[in-house]
Amino acid sequence: MEQLLTQHKKEQRDLVSRITGLKKQATKKNRKSVLSQCEQLQNDLDTKQKREIEELNGTAPEKDDDVSPEALLASMSLEEASKPVSESSEPSSNPKTKRNRAKERLQKRQEQLDAMRSQALEEAAGETDYRAIEQESMGKVLAANGLAAWAIKPDGHCLFASIQDQLKQRSGVEVSIEKLREEAAEYVRKHRDEFVPFLFDEQTMSLRDVDEYTRELETTAMWGSDMEIIALARRYGVVIKVFSAGSAPIMFNEDLQGLEDREDEEEDKEEGSLPEPGTMLYLAFYKHNYGLGEHYDSCRDAA
Repeated sequence: MEQLLTQHKKEQRDLVSRITGLKKQATKKNRKSVLSQCEQLQNDLDTKQKREIEELNGTAPEKDDDVSPEALLASMSLEEASKPVSESSEPSSNPKTKRNRAKERLQKRQEQLDAMRSQALEEAAGETDYRAIEQESMGKVLAANGLAAWAIKPDGHCLFASIQDQLKQRSGVEVSIEKLREEAAEYVRKHRDEFVPFLFDEQTMSLRDVDEYTRELETTAMWGSDMEIIALARRYGVVIKVFSAGSAPIMFNEDLQGLEDREDEEEDKEEGSLPEPGTMLYLAFYKHNYGLGEHYDSCRDAA
């Protein structure tokens, strides 16, 4: 039980980070949808953990009226297989038809699923495929710049993984995602007055504490955004160009701020651990590529 509870605490912490990232990336247009997603994610995890505890304690309730279609099919198959072959055509003295409630539930469930599927197909046929449109547009934008998207795993680390790939591809600098998170957090703490505006929470109408935010940035899979891009661009003395479909690319640290801080640290750095000042890194930013929200990919030179 103790091991399970420890696992549950970790799952809750990870989900809090994930939900925080989703809310942080939400816009006015999709905020309602994002909040609904967050609520569903929390409900799903709570239900899952409750079921696991009940199963471990042996108190999980049996639900005869909520049998899955697969279980009902299996039950029906066993029932058919177990029927004895009639050896006589002589009718039974007490003929009585037994009502198969499991079969009736299965039939009703199948009818409901068919109706839902038909409705979903009808709705999907009339919807705009924003993901396909965004991918096509992004492909054209990157191709015009001699670039191609390099797929990054869609998780809370996608921004840092994209910058990690760019540092290696553009300057040969190898650094871990964990190190990038630590460096971004440290830079924000060191220049907290410049980053305070990024920490305003529209839902609570208050500012998040810098130390609390950066601690979460370092220790969880919290999503990164413009603030972390700025911090890392200045930390490494590079320019980061972010492409997005349907709008002009955004240049971060184009004036190469942070070079003075970088020069102070270079004496303690191994050779090759910092890129040339002004090195250009390229990222692709998506709004619709994945169902959970915004995503970053690395952009490598087109073959």
